[in-house]
Amino acid sequence: MMKKTALILFSAATLASLGACGPKKPPVAPPAPAPIVPEAPPPAPPPPARTEAPPQVDEYARLRAMSAEEIEKSGLLAEIYFEFDKAEIRDADRDTLTKNAAALKRFDFLRITVEGHCDERGTVEYNLALGERRSRAAYDYLVSLGVPADRMKTVSYGKEVPVCQQATEECWQKNRRAHFTVTGKTK
Repeated sequence: MMKKTALILFSAATLASLGACGPKKPPVAPPAPAPIVPEAPPPAPPPPARTEAPPQVDEYARLRAMSAEEIEKSGLLAEIYFEFDKAEIRDADRDTLTKNAAALKRFDFLRITVEGHCDERGTVEYNLALGERRSRAAYDYLVSLGVPADRMKTVSYGKEVPVCQQATEECWQKNRRAHFTVTGKTK
């Protein structure tokens, strides 16, 4: 019996040692962090409500439908300015007259009056004559750029219609001008 007991003990020890010598389990790795999920973008705004766009009217037809007063108030034509006691077109104002001529040729139905104005210095008679020379200089320049003469006329207001009333050089400069007034339309 001793042999049997020794055999059982030997078998048990062998089995125990076999379990200890078996394949080792790999060490357990820490769990991977949970993936970062980006925040969902905000929902797209709803499309704008469809509104009926006004019919496209070209600028020619739009101005043609306006009154002469409305066109005048729109600022289509810019003023030019003169040096003291002079009626010559300044280089800086040639670009303005070129733009005015382009507008008058584009809107070939407009009639205008070229007004000559002066500052308050000088006599009424002198300033009326100077205003006439200024309006003629602007008129002639527009004609030279291709604006038909029969759509324009000139007038001199001398010093009678100032835009500025102060007795300063800055104010006087504003009054020495040629103003382009839309006075009507051709048929």
